[in-house]
Amino acid sequence: MSDPITLISTLRRPPLMVSAARHGAAIYDRATILPRLLEGRMPERAIDALQELIGLEAAHEEARRERSSGYSIARHVETLIALMAEARLVHRPGAA
Repeated sequence: MSDPITLISTLRRPPLMVSAARHGAAIYDRATILPRLLEGRMPERAIDALQELIGLEAAHEEARRERSSGYSIARHVETLIALMAEARLVHRPGAA
């Protein structure tokens, strides 16, 4: 897998979704959102969470593009929120 931060920077999503995710990232609660998105798992390191979230977001994006009946924009935006927030944690000095 390529560098997760580089991969995230190349994502192209609808502007409204990105805007909503940016606002949500400001109030991100890692302890609440990660276990909900990752089926109860709570990776200790932000980089590990980021790698899992990239795969999850890709699945949401595929469902969105295919107009799948099971697609949830709320879940997709929540995943984008977590992606943005975890990427910020990775970039913090001393973060792993």
